Amino acid sequence: MKLPRRRFLHLAAGAAALPSVSRIALAQAYPSRPVRIVVGFAAGGAVDIVARLIGQALSERLGQAFVIENRPGATTNLATEAVVRAPADGYTLLMANTAAAINATLYQKLGFNFIRDLAPVAAVMRGGYVVEVHPSFPSDTLPEFVSYAKANPGKINMGSSGSGAADHMAGELFKTMAGVNLVHVPYRGAAPALTGLLGGQVQVMFGSLPASIEYIRAGKLRGLAVTTAMRSDLIPEVPTVGEFVPGYEASGWYGVCAPRSTPGAVIDKLYKEINAALSDPKLTKRLPEIGGSALPGSPADFGKLIADETEKWGKVIRAANIRLE
Repeated sequence: MKLPRRRFLHLAAGAAALPSVSRIALAQAYPSRPVRIVVGFAAGGAVDIVARLIGQALSERLGQAFVIENRPGATTNLATEAVVRAPADGYTLLMANTAAAINATLYQKLGFNFIRDLAPVAAVMRGGYVVEVHPSFPSDTLPEFVSYAKANPGKINMGSSGSGAADHMAGELFKTMAGVNLVHVPYRGAAPALTGLLGGQVQVMFGSLPASIEYIRAGKLRGLAVTTAMRSDLIPEVPTVGEFVPGYEASGWYGVCAPRSTPGAVIDKLYKEINAALSDPKLTKRLPEIGGSALPGSPADFGKLIADETEKWGKVIRAANIRLE
């Protein structure tokens, strides 16, 4: 039913005039029942692990269950749309990640606009990838790899977990900035891509650190560089890409979002509790073990990160003319 204009303005004014004590009471009462954190991937992956870590921390801090709901499909778009359509009451949250920034450009038609329809609550973690090659590849360092690639354009296969995936984007950014021609070979997931690299079907991959670290330590893969701005504590002897390709940085981020109209008092409470959890020794020890580091900050900080990443990966997608297959 369409409200008469005068009635609508009256209701809006009344809502704006709610005393601050009401907002304080709302924050104190939240949460009064279990909260869902929706994850756009199957259980066991990095995003799922991060969601479960932060969910457990929030459960302990707030005295209510934060239940993880895995809703994989369409590169996280199914999960995102489910949260966009959920009641804006703080009881349905999204564990968002880099895919959201990529999908904004990669998909021509979405039933939502991520930046418009979701409210950033708090970033949780940031982690990178490692440029890794099969041990038989004739390069021991990243500069040697670049030299070989330039001398052999179009002859090196670069595996990824799929067209438009974050590891694919990291590789495309590298191709542009390093000036090399690598042939993209998309797989149906990170595990098959890693198997292809181990088997020599592809020669290079921008793999996740947690999935790759044991193969690198065992000598089954050779890590040439990490994609983050700083070296990783997991393999501190491996340099960053940026040490040889100035300005290069590619990393995956994870954070909590809520439906756009979620009350500010609820968002404020959640972000403060998430930031407090990120300073807890249990999390500060666990996050590096899965290849990441805590990313504390305000909702505004997280919103800026999302906007910056959306612009960054949009440029890469357009420059490389990446389309879904």
